[in-house]
Amino acid sequence: MLLQNLKEEAVKLSPSDRLALVSGIIESLQNTPSPKPDRSGAIQRMRGLLKTDQPAPTDQEVAAMREEHRVEKDLQ
Repeated sequence: MLLQNLKEEAVKLSPSDRLALVSGIIESLQNTPSPKPDRSGAIQRMRGLLKTDQPAPTDQEVAAMREEHRVEKDLQ
């Protein structure tokens, strides 16, 4: 049965029968497991975004960047 036909038939039902139909539809949806998204592809794309030809910053460079950020933040 097509959705349009189903809608047309549902309108013909009494209000209590329509409510029972809606309850049945909601119940069927609650019993249906929702598909789990495949995150492996997204993870691989994110790893690709993180790749760089530059070496990772040293501890001293990170400390300097953090200090610079703190100074900029204090000046605002």
